Amino acid sequence: MDASAMSEIFLLGAFRLDRRSGGLFRRDDDGADAPVTIGSRALDILGALIARAGEVVSKDEIIAAVWPGTVVEDSNLTVQISALRRVLDRGRTQGSCIQRVSGRGYRFVGAVTREGRGPPPRLSIVVLPFTNLSEDREQQYFADAITEDLTTNLSQIANMFVISSNTAFTYRYKPVGTRQIGRELGVRYVLEGSVQRSGSHVRVNTQLIDAETDAHVWTARFARDTSDLFALQNEIPSRVAVALNLELIAIEAARPTRSLDGFDYVLRGRAAMNKPRSRDTYAEAISQFEHALALDPGSADVQGLLARVLVARLLDFGSSTYDSDLKRAEELSIRALAAAPCSPVAHFARGQVLRVLGRLEEAISEYETVLASDPNCVDAAANIGRCKIYIGPIEEAISAQEQAIRLSPGDPQIGFWYFRIGQAHLLLSRIEEAILWFEKARSVGPGIPHFHAYLASSYALKGDAESAASALAEAQRLDDEGSYSSIARLKLLHSVTQIRGARPEIRALFDATYFAGLRKAGMPEE
Repeated sequence: MDASAMSEIFLLGAFRLDRRSGGLFRRDDDGADAPVTIGSRALDILGALIARAGEVVSKDEIIAAVWPGTVVEDSNLTVQISALRRVLDRGRTQGSCIQRVSGRGYRFVGAVTREGRGPPPRLSIVVLPFTNLSEDREQQYFADAITEDLTTNLSQIANMFVISSNTAFTYRYKPVGTRQIGRELGVRYVLEGSVQRSGSHVRVNTQLIDAETDAHVWTARFARDTSDLFALQNEIPSRVAVALNLELIAIEAARPTRSLDGFDYVLRGRAAMNKPRSRDTYAEAISQFEHALALDPGSADVQGLLARVLVARLLDFGSSTYDSDLKRAEELSIRALAAAPCSPVAHFARGQVLRVLGRLEEAISEYETVLASDPNCVDAAANIGRCKIYIGPIEEAISAQEQAIRLSPGDPQIGFWYFRIGQAHLLLSRIEEAILWFEKARSVGPGIPHFHAYLASSYALKGDAESAASALAEAQRLDDEGSYSSIARLKLLHSVTQIRGARPEIRALFDATYFAGLRKAGMPEE
């Protein structure tokens, strides 16, 4: 988030916080601001909470921001939170505006409005109350639930500034244009939508609007039939949030700018990672994150993102600098976690490194930590499934990929999820099913060598020698490392990059299916 964007004035119901002067004021009956006597630590905590209004801020993050470099007992934080509540909760009838989330931290849920003319944060948004288009007007509660859940889901995304739903709902009946909403709330984007429910069929339409230009920059429709309304209420906001995150990264990365700062490089690197995987897109992402790291060497997010992409390139294409790339990725992931122990980005990067090192149970633990703070991180869910392929149960690997596909059916990485479903079916000797999923993977990722290699193996096991030979030739053409020149070479590389840490019985399944099929496809032994 842009630091300058948060150095403004915030309206918190009857209170006004001026972060420039460090003062808190209460508006009296005449509309004048009366200063509130409260300690500077409490004000710093309030500033940290409203900077991420609507999302959970961990105790460690608050302490690091308010007492930097100091060992502080949790009781000190509790005392300051209590002081804030005594002031801010006066007259509230719906519980405290500062919620304690057990085992995680605190969340500011009161209405927050920004004053001032500073630039809005790059990834800043308000989700306006969705309109109920159902014939039954009593279904408004369902549209409101979609709005609230979507707001929560978006607030869990890294670097996303989301206006709380309490504030957003005040605009339900106001005849206010999106430009004015953007100015009043200090956000760059406004999301509008509608919900139409008829029996078990629900359709949600969404429109993303650039608050500066009033232009519609993205629209999407989500429709489902289900008898489980509760499950649907959870799934639709998740799908919208995942798709919107991808879209916002692409839009922001494409914005012209005179000079790039660290966050610009991060956005461009993330946008490159969301493109179909190739050596060129990996090189682009790594270059962008290297620039960001040079500008901000201590950033946990940048360290984590760079570690993540270095590992991903090793897995998908290998590298002539494999050992040095893996060593650097490991160092970056350790530094990222040390700098930000609660960062989902850092935990995901650590999980990726551990997976390559063959420490699969530890990797799963890291991915689960990510999902605890961001349940919509489809990459974490998919990679848990990826680990299950090697340690079992293999069937759980399939369900994990299916979950990722369900939440992000238009994801640029969906080819890898198709591939892993095919890989699981192959290991279980379901050759027809494996071919179906490998062909789906190849159709969206024709430049990935191992998609073709697994197809070659599966075709050969089925008895289709012509298709097997063609697929193997394409895998060899795409791979300039010589990985598919012989069974011996592929097994050596496979044991280092793919099945390191796999259980013996699953290694045997690879021998009996994948490698046996490649032999039949014509790959020489040596």
